[in-house]
Amino acid sequence: MKNLSILKIMLVNFLLVGFVYAGNYDHTLDEWEIETYSSAAPDYIGNFATIIGGDGKIIREGTNGWTCMAANGRPYPKKGWKNAHDAMPACSDKEAMKWMNAFMNNKKPELSKDGWMWMLHGDVGEDNLVAGVLNKKDSTPGEWIESGPHLMLIPKNIESLDNWNTDFTTGEPYVMFPRTIYAHVMIPVEGYYEYQKESQPK
Repeated sequence: MKNLSILKIMLVNFLLVGFVYAGNYDHTLDEWEIETYSSAAPDYIGNFATIIGGDGKIIREGTNGWTCMAANGRPYPKKGWKNAHDAMPACSDKEAMKWMNAFMNNKKPELSKDGWMWMLHGDVGEDNLVAGVLNKKDSTPGEWIESGPHLMLIPKNIESLDNWNTDFTTGEPYVMFPRTIYAHVMIPVEGYYEYQKESQPK
């Protein structure tokens, strides 16, 4: 009887996994979005941050001044993003949110001071030099980077980055979108090259 119960549990787990992998999921649910987007930062930040859902509405009010949301600029899927990496969630402080809003609306960021943004699930890839290029075939040759976990420094003074390194293959912090109004520092953390192993330092 005990073995039969174990078999039933295994069968249920198998069916649930198959259900998700077959695409039969609903990641538009508040619970999924809250858990997924908040985990883009360390829990001592994400657990207390405001969460914005895929429809642009606040689904949880925070208490620490940080905001977490999906940062994937591609069209929002009918069933939501298939996983955390696909959603590209970002957790931003107040200054970084000013930058995020400006970036999403093709406007110039107006910051009062430097900002910080966590993206511990990385992103699904973009051109390192040209903002808004979201397809590898359209990117600058050799400049496509699908990032793993990282922290971003959003500078108030973008000119301060003019002489920074833009090479993402060294493992060191580097500049994305150099000499543009959206220039910022990418700070790789453990697992950064998980999705693009050919770019990791040799």
